[in-house]
Amino acid sequence: MKLTSTILLSLAAAMVVIGAHLTMKAGIVASYPFFMFAVLLLFWHMYRRNRNEQEDQNQQKGNKPKKRKPNG
Repeated sequence: MKLTSTILLSLAAAMVVIGAHLTMKAGIVASYPFFMFAVLLLFWHMYRRNRNEQEDQNQQKGNKPKKRKPNG
């Protein structure tokens, strides 16, 4: 796992903890943005991980990434 992926995952976990604390102290309305930002970071981490795995598989097979044909 690269440093950027580790940072994204750690920030997402920290945002969940902060959101849980805010939920207990101020309610769900105050913590909602923290939870949504944590979900965004988790999706970004998963996207980066899947993209890197696909690139590794393509390199192992010797396949080049397929280029899209321009429309028109």
